[in-house]
Amino acid sequence: MKIDKVTDLYNKCIANTYSRYPVVLVKGRGIKVWDSEGKEYYDFVSGIAANNLGHCHPQITNALKKQAGELIHVSNLYYTLPQMEMAKLLTKKSFADKVFFCNSGAEANEAAIKLARKYSKDNYGNDRYEIITMHQSFHGRTIATISATAQEKFHKGFEPLLAGFRYVPYNDLSAVEKAINGRTCAIMVEPIQGEGGVNIPHRDYLKGLREICFSKRLLLIFDEVQTGMGRTGKFFAYEHFGISPDIMTLAKSLGGGVAIGSMLARAEVAKSFIPGSHASTFGGNPLSCAAGVAAIKAVDKGVLSHCKRMGNYFMRRLKKLKDKYSFIKDVRGMGLMIGMELSFPARGITEECLKRGFLINYTADKILRFIPPLTVATKDIDRLVNVLDEVFKETVNKGTVPVK
Repeated sequence: MKIDKVTDLYNKCIANTYSRYPVVLVKGRGIKVWDSEGKEYYDFVSGIAANNLGHCHPQITNALKKQAGELIHVSNLYYTLPQMEMAKLLTKKSFADKVFFCNSGAEANEAAIKLARKYSKDNYGNDRYEIITMHQSFHGRTIATISATAQEKFHKGFEPLLAGFRYVPYNDLSAVEKAINGRTCAIMVEPIQGEGGVNIPHRDYLKGLREICFSKRLLLIFDEVQTGMGRTGKFFAYEHFGISPDIMTLAKSLGGGVAIGSMLARAEVAKSFIPGSHASTFGGNPLSCAAGVAAIKAVDKGVLSHCKRMGNYFMRRLKKLKDKYSFIKDVRGMGLMIGMELSFPARGITEECLKRGFLINYTADKILRFIPPLTVATKDIDRLVNVLDEVFKETVNKGTVPVK
């Protein structure tokens, strides 16, 4: 189908909530996708960190095919085996004792917010309900999760926001301590901020938050929707920092590209959820859990070590570009979650890369974000870096930015 016809149908039938690029993707394998006219692209967006094993990974597609022929959905009023197996795997791999399943990262964070409030009311009375979150955070687009998101651009038009959130600068422990009062029940933070610009914490920041929560009897919530499932080179990002939270949220790559989310918690905290406290009709359905089980099993030590190696290689290649072009302000990241900060808006760079057959992403206006499959190869990285070099040269030749 021609792009113009697809665009017309989209404009007619679909809510205008995305600024889409002019390409219709119809097929994917590994790091590659193809459009409706047969053009090939290298995908360094991975469904915004959802396809962590690439497109149509055989273990995931086979699990889906098998489960689709047996049982797709039943109510959570009954037990199912795929949900049981997935919960067992997640608790075995993490600090957590209990899992709640839902369908997305926003839903997982919604569940975390509700559980934090419920736990605090159960244990400390009705006056403790506030949650401290960080500037440039992103926790989702429901009313509760945009209220938790400390970025004003996501708030506009949806006021009044949900009460009970206090915002402080990321990486600033003293600001957190000053914000705590008698109403505070939890601190909620992304170990690495994704949508906010791939912001990396100071070495002792997360450890400091853990110590504050212990001393003040607060819950520590880690939003690992984007960082979980091996993205940073460990299965969960918190493992890099020698501490663990009380509640953690996952989604995106949890199902290897299939929609599923989860909230994990320590048993003492999770017991505040009882029948009727929270629910999700499709949460943990057999089909998505079958995909999730396959995805978890596929992210083995070999994939994690490969992710670290490729992340280090990618960073080295990008830092060489930084040495070459003065408009590149910073290159930062962990594993295969990497940001390149420019001195000008980045959308034009993504559009030029698209023309050359590379899907890349930008966030926070000026930051190119690279989140390829964890299985990316050096040759794929080299291809992209060479294209970026070409695009940057053209940008310089247009006279819009200086070169070193």
